[in-house]
Amino acid sequence: MHPKLETLFEEAENRYLKPEELTVLSQYVESLPERLEVYRQIRDREIDIMQTVADRLTAQFPQESKETLERSIKNALLMLRYCAMAMLLNDEAFVKERLLGWLAQSIQTYKTQPIDSALYKLLNQQLAQSLTAKQINLLKPALVLAQTSLLKLEGASEPKS
Repeated sequence: MHPKLETLFEEAENRYLKPEELTVLSQYVESLPERLEVYRQIRDREIDIMQTVADRLTAQFPQESKETLERSIKNALLMLRYCAMAMLLNDEAFVKERLLGWLAQSIQTYKTQPIDSALYKLLNQQLAQSLTAKQINLLKPALVLAQTSLLKLEGASEPKS
């Protein structure tokens, strides 16, 4: 659950919510049907979205091993799932707490920044074709956070010249 909402509920144990607190809660509740729809669309189209991305990535990196490309694609698939859940919860911290910690270790080990950078670009393009602009805007904060954080981690692990 969104940290602000959690705080609201915790603080309201001994009192009623203040008008501004009710506004925050109302905004989240009002956006929930749209968030649910985006989540469902991503879930239902995941295979098509990722297959298109995988096909294009393979064409861009014909010299890379199948295992390397598959690892990056699987990581991106997991990233998309976690970002969709963060969007549903309206909680970017979900990405930081649940995804970046363990995925960062995997990514740093394999040093796939050029592949991952291209993959994220392809994924973003495919999402833009699969979702409306409004739906993308709901998903974007979590997606940008995950992608930029993971690419920074990869870049930090490479030796400086």
